[in-house]
Amino acid sequence: MHRRSMLWGVVSTLGAAFAASRANAAADAAAPAKLKVVYHLNDLDKVSFVLGNIQNHFDGVGGPDHVTIALVIHGQALRAFHSASANPDITRRVGQFSKAGLELAACGNTMKSQKVELKDLLPGFISADRGGVVRIAELQSQGYLYLRP
Repeated sequence: MHRRSMLWGVVSTLGAAFAASRANAAADAAAPAKLKVVYHLNDLDKVSFVLGNIQNHFDGVGGPDHVTIALVIHGQALRAFHSASANPDITRRVGQFSKAGLELAACGNTMKSQKVELKDLLPGFISADRGGVVRIAELQSQGYLYLRP
């Protein structure tokens, strides 16, 4: 009888350890990976809308610790980010987003056509030298989800 009790104790302990191990594995699998999102902006009339979407995105997931966001800008939309003519709200938002780790990529082709350099844009921009659409494709190949509001 003593052997049965010992055997039952060992089996119960192993079963509990196995169940705990499976529960931990399930919890780890259920924890979502940090999302990566690229926003595509080329319409001048959508600049404020897209910046609002990005703020809503950060707010909706609990901040930049829970999502990586890139904003790729080309075409007429880039005009809104020229430091000499940007409105104060856009300047403020870009500054906040830049501090939060948002990648702000300006299309190199658009920069050439508008005759602007990085120094002419609001602080925080990088140049997508091979083009905005190329940068978007690069980010998508790295697992970024594509959004074009």
